[in-house]
Amino acid sequence: MGRKLCLTFMVIWFCSWTLSSSLVEKSNEWISIELKKWELDLERVTASGINVRRNHKDLDSAIVYLKNFMDTQYYGEISIGTPPQKFNVVFDTGSSKLWVPSTKCFFSIACYFHSSYSSRISRTYTKIGIPYKIPYGSGYIAGIYSQDNVDVGGLIVFVEALAEKSIDLIFMKFDGVLGLGLQDISVGSEAPLWYNMIQQKLVNQQIFSLWLNHNPLSTEVGGEIVFGGINWRRHRGDHIYVPMANSEYWQIKFNGLDIANSSTGHCSEGCAAIIDSGTSLLAGPTMIIAEINHAIGAEGIVSLECKTVVSNYGSQIWDHLISGLEPERVCTAVGLCLYNNNTSYMSDGIHTVVDGEYEENSSTVNNTAYCSFCEMAVIYLQVQIRERKAKEIVLNFMNKLCEKLPNPGQKSFVDCKKIGSMPPISFTIGDKAFPLMPEQYILKVKQSGSHVCLNGFVGVDVPPPQGPIWILGNIFLGAYHTVFDFGNLRLGFAKAA
Repeated sequence: MGRKLCLTFMVIWFCSWTLSSSLVEKSNEWISIELKKWELDLERVTASGINVRRNHKDLDSAIVYLKNFMDTQYYGEISIGTPPQKFNVVFDTGSSKLWVPSTKCFFSIACYFHSSYSSRISRTYTKIGIPYKIPYGSGYIAGIYSQDNVDVGGLIVFVEALAEKSIDLIFMKFDGVLGLGLQDISVGSEAPLWYNMIQQKLVNQQIFSLWLNHNPLSTEVGGEIVFGGINWRRHRGDHIYVPMANSEYWQIKFNGLDIANSSTGHCSEGCAAIIDSGTSLLAGPTMIIAEINHAIGAEGIVSLECKTVVSNYGSQIWDHLISGLEPERVCTAVGLCLYNNNTSYMSDGIHTVVDGEYEENSSTVNNTAYCSFCEMAVIYLQVQIRERKAKEIVLNFMNKLCEKLPNPGQKSFVDCKKIGSMPPISFTIGDKAFPLMPEQYILKVKQSGSHVCLNGFVGVDVPPPQGPIWILGNIFLGAYHTVFDFGNLRLGFAKAA
């Protein structure tokens, strides 16, 4: 089941003031932490696609899938314990736990490549010892809760942890993860670190803001996270604020998706999107990502299952939708999905649980693929029908999209020479367009002294009622300075400086 990496979960307990790092700037209004940036290389990016799935049983599964952290570029420094022990961590708005490796790990190679927390040498450590397991990427992190001081850029809160069922951490530049998500997604009853800052009145405003430096020619810092305020030097113009649409994640609704300044018709009635700094890429429903791939010339895979569904069942699906049949029953009506009154489609097949993980029954995998593509087709065709597009034209175009599907186990590449001719991809948030230019959604990755170009869009499908969902990761956050306004339950976006 893989090597185990001992880690240290940190339970947030109490705070005091200190300033321990040159990477930390403290003012009367906020605390700023400088982020470092690690340039991507092809070997690490390719490794991040191993053992992942595109179709998921729920939203939590999709979030975990995207958090492989192998293509993470941004991380910052914190200190734990007395005297302080320094760690590089990813500041992750899509999770709520803080963990770092522990010196109590003796049998994992990864432990020897990262800084480890030693409770033995900390005068402020208190043992708690309650075990817990957190899924991340293709494995999980298991450990025990502990109590200690955590110095986060002048803030002290804290932390300990014990096992990682993955060797991925061997290659990570950072040591652990500091979750900045909401309490509902924090396992256990303790308050996440950000809540503790507010309760201890360590920040004047109940906000934090994030700036990521995506300029490859810049000699500045890799990024900056500010607790308790907004650094005006990091954005241009005013922020556009939108209310949170979910109490479990930093989630919003956007109401439009344009390709090359033309509306696709998608999301005109609102699409859910999670703002996640722990996800490097930008994820959305597979058929829509295939449409983006088609527009930008990204490599994809030819799916015979997708073509079969479109060719043999596309017309029936269209007719059922036109007739007014409930969308969630269409794939059952055409015989591609089994229907369950409690859970809508049984599109994930039959699963068994082995050591906390799901395994698909091999006898259902093929049927599951057809059912999944049928679900994608239903979502896509609903939009086309609302747009009053012609049936034959839409089905022919969908057949082409079946040749541009994002490969769930691999990354998608583009020709670097064609970046200048690629179209902008724009999201409408709060009635304002937030375009991503090709230089922003295409990542240049090192390969033997040169570069290859990685498509920043990936497909991920979450069934209703939680899905479909979009995950706006660091590609979007690099283009737009973001304010996480906990006090007013909203998020704000402005063009990054």
